[in-house]
Amino acid sequence: MPYARKNLLLWQAGMYYHIYNRGVSKSTLFREPTNYLFVLEKIQKYRKANNITVIAYCLMPNHYHFLLRQDGTQAAGNVPQSVFNSYSKAYNLKYGHSGTLFEGRFRAKPIQAKSHLLHLCRYIHGNPVKDGLVADPADWPWSNYLEWIGERNGSLVDHEFIEVQFGGASEYKQFLFQYL
Repeated sequence: MPYARKNLLLWQAGMYYHIYNRGVSKSTLFREPTNYLFVLEKIQKYRKANNITVIAYCLMPNHYHFLLRQDGTQAAGNVPQSVFNSYSKAYNLKYGHSGTLFEGRFRAKPIQAKSHLLHLCRYIHGNPVKDGLVADPADWPWSNYLEWIGERNGSLVDHEFIEVQFGGASEYKQFLFQYL
């Protein structure tokens, strides 16, 4: 798995990237709703500043996944680096924690094939079901699945992507449930 150092991964406009990481020794990263909200607010802030589109995301208690599209020339890796450095500092301060929070640097994989891109969307949204946290992905509040299917308003979603790649929300829902 490539680590997301600038000198190890070529960041390109128009490319999609799977960004992920987990807590050190699989420890809990998000203890309460305010932790999740902190990350989502930071993602919103930094994605605008870095010209990044959030395609899919899921924040789990001990790990996270983002599918990002780099729309400009700034490396998409700037977003998770800024967000999770900020989160680590806030978490350590709030909970009196010291030391590393994550298992090393975040991982970033460029997505080359359309089939991989489409599967990754359902893998990310299906994560809470596959991990046994909920029976239906719509019951997990810390992903953008509800935005994808039109059941919640949000700005961390690209409706055009859903239409172009899947034909709409109902088609995507069928695609996801084939996986689950």
